[in-house]
Amino acid sequence: MSGVASRIVTFRVGDREVEVMVKPMTTLQAVLRYQLGYTAAKEGCRQGGCGSCTVLVDGEPLMSCLVPAEDVAGRQVTTLEVLAPDGDRLDPVQQAFLDHGAYQCGYCSPGMIMITKALLSHNPRPTREEIVDALAGNVCRCTGYRPILAAVASLAQ
Repeated sequence: MSGVASRIVTFRVGDREVEVMVKPMTTLQAVLRYQLGYTAAKEGCRQGGCGSCTVLVDGEPLMSCLVPAEDVAGRQVTTLEVLAPDGDRLDPVQQAFLDHGAYQCGYCSPGMIMITKALLSHNPRPTREEIVDALAGNVCRCTGYRPILAAVASLAQ
């Protein structure tokens, strides 16, 4: 038998427990997008260089294109979609990005928002330098970063 054995992996996305069948080295990003329908984590570079696929795993930002789905077994995954599950009110980070026009094409926004959530959970009052450092792994080709920095800074006050 030359087939690669698949395995069942169970983890939480928001308040939902999910169980998926994965082959070894299937990325978390692929599982989220193609098996579970959470499409906010974008497929940019597949090398961890752009940050578009950033999600939180147990509150820590990780580039889901680099994380084998098997590695999140039993863990909590947070995607952009689960920040405002009721749909009536945006998460404060989402609202700040909206208020400051911190998006244009929107491709990098989910990763930027997830990085910001993690930063503010660990450091509610980051300096500008700390904000720039936290966002350094996320590439934005449209906004010039000014509105993004303004959105994050507005939350840090």
